[in-house]
Amino acid sequence: MKKITSLLAAGLLLLGQAQAQSGKPVSNQKTERMNKTGQPKHYTFQLSDKVTRQAVTFKNRYGITLAADLYLPKGQANTPSAALAISGPFGAVKEQSSGLYAQTMAERGFIGLAFDPSYTGESSGEPRHVASPDINTEDFSAAVDFLGLQPSVDRNRIGIIGICGFAGMALNAAAVDKRVKAVATTSMYDMSRVMAKGYFDNLTADQRTNMLEQMSQQRWADAGKGAPAPSANNLPEKLQGNEPQFVVDYYNYYKTPRGFHPNSINSNGAWTATNPLSFMNMPLLTYINEIAPRPVLLIAGEKAHSRYFSEDAYKAVAGPKELLIIPGASHVDLYDRLDIIPFDKLTAFFTESLKPGTPQEKSVGARSIENK
Repeated sequence: MKKITSLLAAGLLLLGQAQAQSGKPVSNQKTERMNKTGQPKHYTFQLSDKVTRQAVTFKNRYGITLAADLYLPKGQANTPSAALAISGPFGAVKEQSSGLYAQTMAERGFIGLAFDPSYTGESSGEPRHVASPDINTEDFSAAVDFLGLQPSVDRNRIGIIGICGFAGMALNAAAVDKRVKAVATTSMYDMSRVMAKGYFDNLTADQRTNMLEQMSQQRWADAGKGAPAPSANNLPEKLQGNEPQFVVDYYNYYKTPRGFHPNSINSNGAWTATNPLSFMNMPLLTYINEIAPRPVLLIAGEKAHSRYFSEDAYKAVAGPKELLIIPGASHVDLYDRLDIIPFDKLTAFFTESLKPGTPQEKSVGARSIENK
């Protein structure tokens, strides 16, 4: 019980649900939108000599301009290719994990598009540091819009990858957007479930009501100030030594040179204090069965605290599906560990699923396996 309680408390902090608030408006926090500084951009990985990277922008249907990086294989054939739209983790930016995924898949022949979600990174949207189950799902569809207009892309061969909290958004997008032909997730979170119910659904009704009451009152304070207050920072500036291992893992990625980026909320900011409100009342995976007959690949680490999200999503998917558990891997290992992320499997999955004219129901069977 002590372990679950500490996990819940740490999780609430990471999700921006901690009750300690600062009075500094989120809109005043430093962010480098659209890279107007003229300085070279920072990436947490080296650009591969096998790909080209191009900064692009496009709008979603809410009029928000999304900033993205388009990765193209060098020496690409003149015929239109399969493409992948990629985002996540929750609170990260395209210069981190999603860019690494897009680049690596481009090395393997796919066109990769890594984008900053609305209200974060270099994408537009005010106030800053807000997430939404609806708008962030739409962000994936807007990325599909963009890819489908590129001469180098076969619009009938577009898939998506969601990492961490954007895995749930990706599944939701695939359910509603029938142009998405295949979807893969790594280290999945269902943000609506964890915000509404806590880790392992351990949030009591009284705790949920108390959180909603506090955030409801926070709206008065935000309205009075004319800008939303941030919650406590996602991660501590220094580890105290009593944190759950997954918090240590997050810290070792976001707060160290390994994964730090100044535009990342998890590295250098905080979500708004009221950010969980819409997630707590709008379940993301209600229609996950409607992804069928298009294939789904769910990848999780054996030791990941988030593993149960992938396992439960696997049970709910109605069509072709596969659950891949990576031995010994943690949640964060699948952010950037090239020796652990199963890119061979992702390549095989999308190569098969995005074949020209491939019947979707034959792309992958229903399998759950415990190795690479």
